Amino acid sequence: MYNPFSLEGKTILVTGASSGIGRTTAIECSKMGANLCIVGRNIERLNETFSQLFGDSANHKQFVLELTDYEKVEAAIKDMPTFDGVVNSAGISTTILFQFLTRDKIQHVFDVNFFSPIELTRLLIKKKKIAKRASIVFLSSIDGPINSHIANSSYGATKAALAAMAKGMAVELAPKNIRVNYLMPGQTETPLIHNEFITEEQLIIDMEKYPLKRYGNPEEIAYGAIYFLSNASTFTTGTGLVIDGGFTLL
Repeated sequence: MYNPFSLEGKTILVTGASSGIGRTTAIECSKMGANLCIVGRNIERLNETFSQLFGDSANHKQFVLELTDYEKVEAAIKDMPTFDGVVNSAGISTTILFQFLTRDKIQHVFDVNFFSPIELTRLLIKKKKIAKRASIVFLSSIDGPINSHIANSSYGATKAALAAMAKGMAVELAPKNIRVNYLMPGQTETPLIHNEFITEEQLIIDMEKYPLKRYGNPEEIAYGAIYFLSNASTFTTGTGLVIDGGFTLL
């Protein structure tokens, strides 16, 4: 059956694959026929993701890496295949008021959310690990590029920076037929949102702000990545896809 969203025969790298959107994206890509190379920091959780991948496990690879350790990243790239697609999903969430930010705290969130995915992608291109007509996807957010929240300035700044970088990369890599796009999800049901800084009651109240009265599911974000990775989007580059249940309409 014809399916323009098929990833059959494509080799896809997914970072942040040990949990959340990254894990779900890796699993959903494997369902669409892709061969996966997954990267994460936690070996036990990465193994869990690997065990859930569809298809022949011999066609999948995993690397336990701290993406801010650029020397180890560069060494690991030598053992990686050439990729038809990359999903930069690794990242952290921060909740801290601007007045309590320090240079070190800002630097840390930028190291993880911005510099590490950009450096990984730069190294992959430098080492010729990105195939012609490949697709690169960054996980941005509606926070930063479109709106903001209290105590979210540093996180939003990293996501806005990713969006800006993706647009610039899209222009520069277009002659090689390499496309660069980014996802802008709203709040998504992942372990990151369940923390000591917000109660379950507050989350329920927050959901009411969304026209669809709920948060997104990781699968719904993964489907956006699959669109960008597939041949269905071969004329799409430098574009941010908002997946927010209508939140930014209000």
